[in-house]
Amino acid sequence: MAVLSKLALAASLALCGVSAAGIPQQQHPLTAPSSSSSSSSHSSSHETASDYSSLPLIDTEALQDSISVDALFKRAEKFYKFAQTSEEDYGHPTRVIGSTGHERTLNYIVNTLLDQGDYYSISTQEFPVTLSNVFESQLVLGNDVSKSAVPMGLTPATKDREPVHGHLVLVKNNGCDASDYPQNVKGNIAFIRRGECAFGDKSIGAGKAGAKAAVIYNTEPEELHGTLGEPTEYHVATFGIDGTEGKKVADELASGESVSAIAYIDAEVKKIQTVNVLAQTDQGDQDNCVMLGGHSDGVAEGPGINDDGSGSMSVLEVAVQLTKFKVNNCVRFAWWAAEEEGLLGSDFYAASLSEEENQKIRLFMDYDMMASPNFAYQIYNATNAESPAGSEELRNLYVDWYKSKGLNYTFIPFDGRSDYDGFIRAGIPAGGIATGAEAVKTKEEAEMFGGRAGEWLDPCYHQLCDDLNNLNRTAWEVNTKLIAHSVATYALSFDGFPKRELDTEMNAYGKTMKYHGPKLIL
Repeated sequence: MAVLSKLALAASLALCGVSAAGIPQQQHPLTAPSSSSSSSSHSSSHETASDYSSLPLIDTEALQDSISVDALFKRAEKFYKFAQTSEEDYGHPTRVIGSTGHERTLNYIVNTLLDQGDYYSISTQEFPVTLSNVFESQLVLGNDVSKSAVPMGLTPATKDREPVHGHLVLVKNNGCDASDYPQNVKGNIAFIRRGECAFGDKSIGAGKAGAKAAVIYNTEPEELHGTLGEPTEYHVATFGIDGTEGKKVADELASGESVSAIAYIDAEVKKIQTVNVLAQTDQGDQDNCVMLGGHSDGVAEGPGINDDGSGSMSVLEVAVQLTKFKVNNCVRFAWWAAEEEGLLGSDFYAASLSEEENQKIRLFMDYDMMASPNFAYQIYNATNAESPAGSEELRNLYVDWYKSKGLNYTFIPFDGRSDYDGFIRAGIPAGGIATGAEAVKTKEEAEMFGGRAGEWLDPCYHQLCDDLNNLNRTAWEVNTKLIAHSVATYALSFDGFPKRELDTEMNAYGKTMKYHGPKLIL
């Protein structure tokens, strides 16, 4: 299959044709890891399946004690070397999907799992991804080059990848209806306020009205980093600008002033194939699974060692250490691809589950960014009132663990920013922990967790400096032990945890979601 030839997975997945996910998947024959392949330096510590009964029953304290930050950091060193293999194509280290760095990452995850003998059944799930690369861009409003303009994710290029000229035309209301677009938008550049509907819908509206390009301005002072979503023939080249600049221009247009504009985006939008990697214990109740995952990819701008190298490595290390124990309930691990493109891997997986397989997943736990240097111990504020029953019980498990260790914690919005989203929408309880991205640390948080108030929790979020120096070792070890605790708890028993009922209603969740992954959609 083409994607595996490109990815060169030295250990092409799916043991004996068994699907760990229980859904239609691409299955591939095994090939033994070569001496030059990137495989785990940790030797398998568990016994073979025939000796499985002699393993001790899963114990949370024992599993937590097996977690070592030194072992995690050795994995980080490998991830950074993988990112460096992309330098020829990207000019800097990266593990973005489609890159050699991401291919090597997948290869390493697979080989590490295969090193665990027959403890796990391993499979891949192939799916298509739409990628957008912006090579150059500039927006001129009146006589000034915009300082806040950011091309929307998945934006098409301007016509012929050349600058387009026109007058800015203020779109009525929020640009969500065709009637909001005046006739003189045709041949000009639509200027649209953020709000009410998705950015992609606004771009479509501008395109159908004949605009050469669109500019969406924020209703808040911050820069507007959004995505148009799956491309359509009606999307036009689209920028986001901040609220300060946007209000100034909108006021000028509303007062009758004429504002000329030049928009330029050199971009490409293309389809590729990539894969999710899944591993499930052969032992334990196969109809009652605890599932957890992190995303294997990073952004194009940098090596992605914290985002989400840290989470995907934590999940991998827990998977390795779990092989020392037997479990009562099955444990299913996942490494999602294309999270940075809009949660594409986890969405595809959750949406592909049959009703029967959906019910086997008792809960999903998301682990994205475990080692932010200016960290806070964050828990997604999932409740049963807004999400499937069990989400709140998972949240409380994290609360209880931090309290037991005498550690502070804080709640963060359950707002669609990470891979739990597709599971919640599929009616599966979910939650997770994180250590923070571009949010600014408050004075109160600095008092709770240490670090620097007034700075991002991860000052290198989605940047080139997200490298080996961008990891807080203390936070990483603490949170990986908590991941181990969450696995051990539910691998042992689901006593007291709500039973699954088929419910694909999102309840209150999703009704006001502004995010779908790391970028705004609304």
